[in-house]
Amino acid sequence: MPADAMKVILHDFSGHPFQAELSRKLAELGHSVDHVSADQYVSGKGHLSVQPGDSPNLSFTGMAIDLPFQKYAPLGRVRFERAYGRAWNKRIDDSRPDAVIACNLPLISMFLFARHARKAKLAYVMWHQDIYSSGLADELRRRLPRPLARLGTRVFIRMEAYCTRNACHVVAIGEAFKGVYPGWKVDPRKVSVIPNWAPLDKVFPVQRDNPRSDDLFPDDASLRLVYAGTIGRKHNPRLLIDLLRNALDNGISASMVVVSQGEAANDLAAAAATDGIPLRVLPFQPAEDLPNVLGSADVLVALLEPDATKFSIPSKVLSYMAAGRPILGLMPADNPAALDITESGGIVVDPSEVGAKSAGAWLVELASEPDLVARIGERTRQTAERKFDVDKVASQFSEILVSGQPG
Repeated sequence: MPADAMKVILHDFSGHPFQAELSRKLAELGHSVDHVSADQYVSGKGHLSVQPGDSPNLSFTGMAIDLPFQKYAPLGRVRFERAYGRAWNKRIDDSRPDAVIACNLPLISMFLFARHARKAKLAYVMWHQDIYSSGLADELRRRLPRPLARLGTRVFIRMEAYCTRNACHVVAIGEAFKGVYPGWKVDPRKVSVIPNWAPLDKVFPVQRDNPRSDDLFPDDASLRLVYAGTIGRKHNPRLLIDLLRNALDNGISASMVVVSQGEAANDLAAAAATDGIPLRVLPFQPAEDLPNVLGSADVLVALLEPDATKFSIPSKVLSYMAAGRPILGLMPADNPAALDITESGGIVVDPSEVGAKSAGAWLVELASEPDLVARIGERTRQTAERKFDVDKVASQFSEILVSGQPG
């Protein structure tokens, strides 16, 4: 092993694909890497087990506690995050890593870990995927009187600022994060911006008609739309119904498959059935099926609400790019992912009923020109291949880990 090889835990609470790829690449560089994720968090997962060809330095661990993860039940979620944080800290003490990369941890769990790491003089990298206190503040404003919401917001901001300020290094996924850090007294010398990506060897273009297409689209509609990913507070799932309805009103023979789980996904399925819209909702699919699921589509659809635009960069768009299909983004035009979509030949429209209606002409054009679908798909994959360099990213993280040890 290299002299600077380290024992690293990469804890990605969500278990998403590109974080797992980073763990694989860090292990290839000689580090001993345990990739930890939360079993109780339901989402589209990456390849969270050792695969043929993986480094012997790599392991995968799923964490679970006795309490359920209740995403939108405030008291239940607080109890879960506190218990999860305590369990995580105990695992850290048992494992004694040289460093930790923390990604997507719920804020209370992250805060408990950050305090524990500071006492233990454990170096950690905060891989900052979102301004979590902002989303929590929105939730407080929906549920609490204004004075209590303001108080809770200040608490959450201070917690996130503490976690960020005390990290040995902060890896932000976009330049917009740099506008927040000065107010949190984060040393700019320990901040790097590394955009997210998708694993090109795990998500790749396939034939439209493949082993999954028949069960996804049994009617073989002339235009197939797929949305794959979590549906949460940053999304308005009714827009998917509006989009499909407008496609049908434009005379397109079309259908849609939504791959998601949770309360919002269930509500969407019920609403589509009530409206008589040919939209099916399926649960999250195995990671190995993702290329065929995405490849069965003619158009891949992404959602993002306006208030999430600065910091939320939907990773599903990156997977869509790797899959090599045209992308329709119902999202603000100034989101970084929107720039990737338009650069690839896709379309971005306002996340509103008006925006969904305006996308109709583009869908009509695609439905009438299958060759255009193929050309945009090729361009989309080429954009992904040009932008997604995981070897470079792994080298950057490795340098951060090696140089970021506490004195």
